[in-house]
Order: sequence, then C-alpha cells, then structure tokens
Amino acid sequence: MKAPFALDTYLAGVAGRVEKELRAAVEAGARAGPARLWEAVGHALLGGGKRLRPALACATAEAFGAPTGEGSLALRFACALEMIHTYSLVHDDLPCMDDDDLRRGRPTVHKAFDEATAVLAGDALQSLAFEHLLAAPSSDGRPALLASLLASGATRMVEGQSLDLEAETRPPGLDGVLDLQRRKTGALLAASVVGGAIAATGGDQGLGPAGQKLGLAFQIADDLLDLTATTADLGKRAGKDAAAGKATVPALLGVEEARKRADDYCEEALQAFAGLGDRAEALRALARFVVSRRK
Repeated sequence: MKAPFALDTYLAGVAGRVEKELRAAVEAGARAGPARLWEAVGHALLGGGKRLRPALACATAEAFGAPTGEGSLALRFACALEMIHTYSLVHDDLPCMDDDDLRRGRPTVHKAFDEATAVLAGDALQSLAFEHLLAAPSSDGRPALLASLLASGATRMVEGQSLDLEAETRPPGLDGVLDLQRRKTGALLAASVVGGAIAATGGDQGLGPAGQKLGLAFQIADDLLDLTATTADLGKRAGKDAAAGKATVPALLGVEEARKRADDYCEEALQAFAGLGDRAEALRALARFVVSRRK
C-alpha cells in the first residue's frame, strides 16, 4: 500500500526556502532604508505561519514539472505572494479594521511598534512584492504575467475587505458572504494555484476555478476554527467573528452544513487536479489540508 504523502515535511521544506529568500529581501531593505521600518517589516514577514500560499504555488509548479528551488521563478512568485498576504494581515489587524492584538502567536505590528509604522510596513510589503517578482530574469514575459495576476488578486482581496467592513452594518445573505469570501480570501488562494501554473508553463492551465474552490473551502474552515479552536491553537484571537456577530457560512448555515460545504468545495478542486498525475501529489495533499487543518 502506498504510504501517505509527508505533508509536514513538504510544508517545512517550502517554508525553509521561502524564509531564506524573504529574510534576504528584508536584510537588503534594512541596509538601505530606515531601521525601524524594516524591523517592522521583518516582524511581520518572518513571524512564522503555514506559508500555505507559497506551498500551493510551488506544488502547482511541480505538478507541471517546473523547479521550485532557489533561483526558480516559482519560488520568487511564492515569496511575492507571501509578501502581499502579509501586508494584508498587517493592515487587517489595525485598529481601524479588525483591531487585533495577536497574530501568529506574537503581538501584531501596530502593537509591537505603533500604528503609523504598521501602515508603512504594510505599504512597503506591497511594493516590495512586485519589486521582488519583477527582478526575476526572463526572456518570455512570465514575471510580468505573474505580476498582473498578483495585482489583480490583491485588488480583489481589498474589495473583499471593503465588503467585510460593510457587512458589519449591513449583514449580507449567503450569496453576499460567498462573494465577499471569493474576493477577500479566494482571490489570493486562486492566484497561488494559477501562478504556479504560469511559472511552469506560461499559462493558467484552466486552474482558476479550482483555486477559487480552495479559497472558499479555506475560509469556511477558518470560520469553523474561529468557533471551535482556542487562541493558543490559532495564534490569534479565537471567537472574534462570532462575538462580533459577523455573517459567515457557519453562522448562516450551522456548523455541520458549513463543514459539508467546505468538503464539497475541496472535492471539486481535487477533481480538477485529478488529471495531473503523480507529480500533483503535493498539490492534492495541500487541498485536503485546507479543510482538515486544526489551526
């Protein structure tokens, strides 16, 4: 019988490569820029985390036979993706947004430094992502395609955050919640998968819808964890969405139906990956992890 895929080992390998490249980018910035700003950028960017989006990008690139090691375009895109994701966390945690004190088990940037520095750190991460990605050597325009994908995903993510803020005073129905989540969470998850395909082949290989399904599955799983996990497990404040009365899929449909929805979305994504063969084993394992994770 075939042994189960060693996902923890795979995630650790991707995280190690990503961490090395991110650290080098922060250190290069610190050599030329204001020390406090780059200390805040490092606090946000090098604070751990699952590195799920980079892992999805690398796993998709590998499914199409592309390298994901040091110097590869897939890894450079994975790091740019993590920079955009981290900028969004820094800004989401601000008092004017979600007002969180804890992220990845550590004080949020505005708590560790101050609010203005947190805003600037997020701004720096956003621009650094594109600077880092577009510095990739290329003769076929793939870095530009990836930058366009990343910019579009970031715009959809910001639209989702705007809808999330509106929902605090005008709670949406189920269709509105799903639209919000396709933008706020689904756009960057989809970009992870599509970007891996572009890095490997120069095209999206029709994986956008599968990426969106994974994004919805991830967000529903996240909302369920907000209800069932502890602050220590999550590394951020648990129960905040329920306490704020936020409209989520579990709040609207109940825990069991929400869990079924997440599983169904995951299965739809897996069906899209089925034809990719053995090289997509990591990608399929990551898709399952999206809904089975406990933090």
